[in-house]
Amino acid sequence: MRLGMVGLGRMGANMTRRLMRGGHEVVVTDLSVENVKLIASEGAIASSSLDDFVAKLGKPRVAWLMVPAGTPTEQAVTALAQRMQPGDILIDGGNSYFKDDIRRSRELKEKGIHYLDVGTSGGVWGLERGYCMMIGGPEDIVRQLDPIFKTLAPGRGDIVRTPGREKMPGTAEEGYIYCGPSGAGHFVKMVHNGIEYGLMQAYAEGFDIFRNANSKQLPEEQRYELNLADIAEVWRRGSVVSSWLLDLTAMALAENPTLSEYSGFVQDSGEGRWTIQAAIEEAVPVDVLSAALFTRFRSRQEHTFAEKVLSAMRQKFGGHVEPPSSKRTA
Repeated sequence: MRLGMVGLGRMGANMTRRLMRGGHEVVVTDLSVENVKLIASEGAIASSSLDDFVAKLGKPRVAWLMVPAGTPTEQAVTALAQRMQPGDILIDGGNSYFKDDIRRSRELKEKGIHYLDVGTSGGVWGLERGYCMMIGGPEDIVRQLDPIFKTLAPGRGDIVRTPGREKMPGTAEEGYIYCGPSGAGHFVKMVHNGIEYGLMQAYAEGFDIFRNANSKQLPEEQRYELNLADIAEVWRRGSVVSSWLLDLTAMALAENPTLSEYSGFVQDSGEGRWTIQAAIEEAVPVDVLSAALFTRFRSRQEHTFAEKVLSAMRQKFGGHVEPPSSKRTA
C-alpha cells in the first residue's frame, strides 16, 4: 500500500523504515528538510511541501501522523483536512487525548474524511521488535488498512500462547487490536502509559532500597553491599517480576551501576495525568498510578536514586533525553 508519514522523529522515521521493509510505499514530510532527505535516501518518497505530500498519496489518501500531542497534532490535522477529499483517511498515531479524538473524528466526518486514533507503543526499539497498536475509529476502515497494521506489529513471535487463546478470534496475538469507536485506541494507550508509570516506579523504589542497604543508620550486621546490576540480571531469569522494563534497567545498571549520568529529573508526557482524570471521572481508586505520577512531579525538585532509575529506563526504551540543568524548573 501507499501511505504518507507526517513526522520523522524517533518513532516516525523507524515506522517508515519498517513499512518500507514490508513492501509499502511511504511518502514522507517533516519540518526538518534533513530528516526528509535522510529517509528518502533509504527509499521513501520525499515531498517538498504539504501540498506535494498530499498530491503524491494514492487514492484514497492515507496519512499517518507521528507528531507531538496537542497543538502540533491539531495544526497538522487541520492542515491536512483542508487538502484531503471525502474517503481519505487520517491516522493519529501519537499520544493524543482521547476526548480530542472524539471531537476530531466528528469534525472530519462532516467532510467525509475518516479518522483513526492509534495508540502506538514500541519506542526506539520498534523498528526491530515491532509496534504494539491499540486502534480506535470506524471498524470497516480499520479492516481496510489491516496490511499496514500487520506490517508494523510484532507478530506472534516466540511468545508462548495463552491457554484458550486458540479459540478466540482477532489480532491481539499479532500485536494490534481494534478497541472500539473514535477515542478508544488512545484511551487504552493512555491507561497503558499510566500503568507504565506505576511499574517503573515500583522497580525504581525497589532498587533505591538496595542502594541504601548499606546505610550507616542501620545496625552494622544488617548492612549489605549489594550488586544492583547482578540483582537486575538475575531477576530477568525465571523471576515473576521479569519484564522488558527490567531488561532495560539491567542494561542501564550494567553500563553504570551508579547511574551517575542521570540526574533523576523525570518528565511526564500527559497520559499519566489523563489516566488519573479518567479514574476520577469513573470513581476508580488508583493509588499506585497517582503516587507514581506525583513522584515524577517531585523528581523535578529533589533527586533520589529511584528517580535516576526512572530516567535511565525512559532513555533506554524511548530515547528520552533529560533537559540541560539550566532549563530545569522546580
